[in-house]
Amino acid sequence: MRFRELTREECLRLLGSVGVGRIVFTHEALPAIRPVNHLLEDGQVVIRTHVGAAVLSAVNTVVAYEADVISADEHIGWSVIVTGVARRVKAPDAVAHYQHALRPWVAGDMDYVIRIHPELVTGFALLDLSDPPLWCT
Repeated sequence: MRFRELTREECLRLLGSVGVGRIVFTHEALPAIRPVNHLLEDGQVVIRTHVGAAVLSAVNTVVAYEADVISADEHIGWSVIVTGVARRVKAPDAVAHYQHALRPWVAGDMDYVIRIHPELVTGFALLDLSDPPLWCT
């Protein structure tokens, strides 16, 4: 098994290759994690949510966003974490764009759009020594 740190570019490419991850934020002074589907656009993570969602408490705060693909059987894969400030998207044309481009996996009105600009991007890959790198496929 080989452990390899990934570059920022590799991390963002891998993050863009999957549609679901976990947002980590503070809610009522405690750590909270929510699985959400996302879109990576212009290097930023975009999610949608609904009125009353706990994740709305993350707006204008530093959050982490993590996504991975790791095989439990083979113990290979990758994990990426981005850290940055979560901002609510309010411009009507941008909200309309994301309502079309990003379809939530859960039912209901997802009227809020949150965008995370990654300030810190880290990641790693776990590879079998005989396999080609995951980010090349």
